[in-house]
Amino acid sequence: MLGDLQGKMERQQEEMGFYGDQFDPNNIIMGRDNNNNNNNINNNNSNNINNNNSNNIKEDSGSENYESVSVSVGDVPEPEPEGASQIKTKGRRKRYHRHTPQQIQELENFFKNCAHPDEKQRLEIGRRLSLESRQVKFWFQNRRTQMKTQIERHENVALKQEYDKLRVENIAMKDALRNPMCQNCGGQAILGEVSMEQHHLRVENARLKDELTRVCAVSERFLGKPITDLVGPISIPTPNSNSNLDLSMGRGGLMSSTPPLPLGLHLENGVSSNSTMTTEYEKSMFMQAAMAGMDELLGMAQTDSPLWFKGLDDGKEMLDHEEYIKKFSTFIGMKPCGFVTDASRETSSVFISSLELVETMMFPRQWQDMFPCMISKAATVEVLFSGAGGTRDGEIQLMNAEFVFPSPFVPFRHEKILRFCKQHSEGMWAVVDVSVDMIRDPSFSRSNNIKWRRLPSGCIVQDVANGYSLVTWIEHVEYDENCIHQLYRPLLRSGTGFGSQRWLSTLQRERDCAAIFMSARVLPDDTTVGVVTQEGRRSILKLMRRISNNFCSGLCASSACRWEKLQVGGLGADVCVMSRVSIDEPGEPSGVVLSASTSVWIPVPRQHIFDFLRDEKLRGKWDILANGGPMEVIARLAKSHDGNNCVSLLCPPAAPARESNMLILQESWTDRTGSFIVYAPVDSTSMETVLRGGDSDYLALLPSGFAIADAPINPNGLTLAHDSGPGAGTGASALTLGFQILVNSLPTAKLTVESINTVNDLMSCTIQKIRNSLN
Repeated sequence: MLGDLQGKMERQQEEMGFYGDQFDPNNIIMGRDNNNNNNNINNNNSNNINNNNSNNIKEDSGSENYESVSVSVGDVPEPEPEGASQIKTKGRRKRYHRHTPQQIQELENFFKNCAHPDEKQRLEIGRRLSLESRQVKFWFQNRRTQMKTQIERHENVALKQEYDKLRVENIAMKDALRNPMCQNCGGQAILGEVSMEQHHLRVENARLKDELTRVCAVSERFLGKPITDLVGPISIPTPNSNSNLDLSMGRGGLMSSTPPLPLGLHLENGVSSNSTMTTEYEKSMFMQAAMAGMDELLGMAQTDSPLWFKGLDDGKEMLDHEEYIKKFSTFIGMKPCGFVTDASRETSSVFISSLELVETMMFPRQWQDMFPCMISKAATVEVLFSGAGGTRDGEIQLMNAEFVFPSPFVPFRHEKILRFCKQHSEGMWAVVDVSVDMIRDPSFSRSNNIKWRRLPSGCIVQDVANGYSLVTWIEHVEYDENCIHQLYRPLLRSGTGFGSQRWLSTLQRERDCAAIFMSARVLPDDTTVGVVTQEGRRSILKLMRRISNNFCSGLCASSACRWEKLQVGGLGADVCVMSRVSIDEPGEPSGVVLSASTSVWIPVPRQHIFDFLRDEKLRGKWDILANGGPMEVIARLAKSHDGNNCVSLLCPPAAPARESNMLILQESWTDRTGSFIVYAPVDSTSMETVLRGGDSDYLALLPSGFAIADAPINPNGLTLAHDSGPGAGTGASALTLGFQILVNSLPTAKLTVESINTVNDLMSCTIQKIRNSLN
């Protein structure tokens, strides 16, 4: 009888979820009650059994080993190994025993690093701690259950505190409504013509709008109903009503006689074009467009998708436009006439976690810093929908961004984008962008106001191991090629200009630099170890990021620095001259600043040009600041293992330069998509402050430098073969040169033609010296 009763109780405990991952301390008391109700036995033996089972099943910190109670439903209990300790009470084996403190400590240490050990890891732990594999398994199950319970208890406490705070605020707001005060005189306010009934109507109207937005967003995706079916019935039957209450979704509070427009069509002269804030109708459109864009991004990221095929020349993945049109609906309209498509996909491993990359993408300042010389300006206009549970999951932002390419021949791209972030599984996130203007009005792209539009583009990141993630980047843009110079059209069509390869290469370069700074390994090319403090290294990198961004903005006339283009007679059509006035701006000298830039085609491989320009021994062949001689390297901060990416502090050789305490701060880097060299004269006293970790934001600098890109086809149509030497790549390059010079320290001074001609002559002379040296 005792054996039958014991088996019955164990089956009831299994159903109540006392075992493994289903273990819940809150079920213990329920288990006791059910045991007593179902087993109404009054003899002493049954009472002892109930007491023993109740005592054996209890909440513990993970240090109890439930040998028989922790068997999962359907498992066959394994026999006890020979030599195992069995503690018996009144002729029956005790149902658990406690681990030693050393075993508990070892298990806790391993739990902190890995809460879900596999079979191999459990065997290894059991071998070291003299435990069976199932003992280790059940310990981790119970420890995870306890951790989950503690987290839920903590969340409940936080929610209760937030609820109490909101309740206090609600009481205060009700008191303020009952006794309104005038902001001007401090007396009791008079509500005027707004009655209590109208106030309730306003509150109800706001609630209905929120409900309508939610229903419209999920209708077509989950219910299969078009959005117009939900918006249409809401109207006011009296168009001449004098009520100022906005009870409809139409313009001016009234619905027109025509039915609402479908998703994606423009509300002419409506709220969407006149209002700076996003309307509820637009929010519903944006949510549906974000979901459709996310589905399209995931579909294009599939490795076995027929959307992509390998190119015959370089093996790059290319988009099959016919398959794309078949698979995805054009919810932002057809491609405008005369536009070309830039679609690319790239996958690589990057030293960054999925959460860190998502936070970077959703925070404009961090996003801009992560991709220097690609984003000149970024800002969040409005957060349309916040993420769930305080995370970024489900967050939708309306953003303004300016994308740049380092050449005056390629105009910058200013876009208003809709950014949607979604977590698809543990450690896997996706971020997608879509052009907002195309959602509001697909026909807008056919006007003269738009030169490009961004189709669903973004990245999918999956955590792998050791701090690395597998990142798949997809870029899909349509643009008007007529505004691009002939020299750069093949480059942009190949996806190297604004494509996924450039995004992923920049991300890898920045994260590799971060990995070098985090490691204790000393690179052979780094001469700052032991000389420059860690704070000084960070200050140098921060300063160089600012110099590089200012240099790129001067090449492409970015609105971030308010450049004004100048039309000067006598200058070539390929020379871009701009000016701006700087008054007490941190990091810049006050006065009139002149920028001159141009791009030229040189039949020399990109790597050869890069090696020549960054060689301090050959500096005197082209740099007027070198006074015809080599420069001395004072310090070099390595940013990559190959030595190509670094920050150098150079000293000119001539005596006048030393007497003026002038140094040259230079950064150089190269990757698969291009090469970059930027430098700026700096005062030695100010530079010493930066090297000691001082603030570099107020160090006034004006940058100059070069940007080099592959260009196998020159503007005249000549195609060069690929180079197979050390500088592997194309046999020709597009070299962009830019100067920024302070022509007058007085902000009110007038810019003279002589100053412009002087800068133009300097640029022409430098290009000619480079050509002669490379020839």
